[in-house]
Amino acid sequence: MSFFSKIFTRDNPNAKMQPLYNAIVGEGRQLAWYEEGQVPDTIDGRFDMIAAIFSLVLVRLEKDEARGQDIAWLTEIFISDMEGQLRQIGIGDMVVGKHVGRMMGALGGRVGAYRDALEKDADLRDAIIRNMFRGEKPGDRALDFLASRLAAYHAALGQCSTDTIIAGQLPASGAPA
Repeated sequence: MSFFSKIFTRDNPNAKMQPLYNAIVGEGRQLAWYEEGQVPDTIDGRFDMIAAIFSLVLVRLEKDEARGQDIAWLTEIFISDMEGQLRQIGIGDMVVGKHVGRMMGALGGRVGAYRDALEKDADLRDAIIRNMFRGEKPGDRALDFLASRLAAYHAALGQCSTDTIIAGQLPASGAPA
């Protein structure tokens, strides 16, 4: 690489986190979450499911204090993707920032709710009802499925090394592909 290339080329530091983000989205789109878990297959439902998986990954990455910058980069990718999705469905420039701000607030609330439920003995079912179903309780079977699957996914993430997670090699949720 020439001297000028080194000076004027900017590497995107977020790029190393893209495989992880892609894996999070892939997991959040597994059909079983929507079929067996009855997560609404809507724009909001998909956001809620991806935000749930994203939250579990963030909670796991927070355990490695040296990964703060990686968490920031991963969050930047999430923001960029959500902004792009909003623009794609026709949200205009004047209000897209407001929508993204609300989505980030929702994500922060979900991270806290799932952290409390999975690590501080709060009720995971309540967090699921509040965050995936907007307060309307789904059937017991769907709620049992989601609670057990999310708890198992959280536990599986705890068994993975941080480097494995950063590489985008997430554990299987047990949901059929």
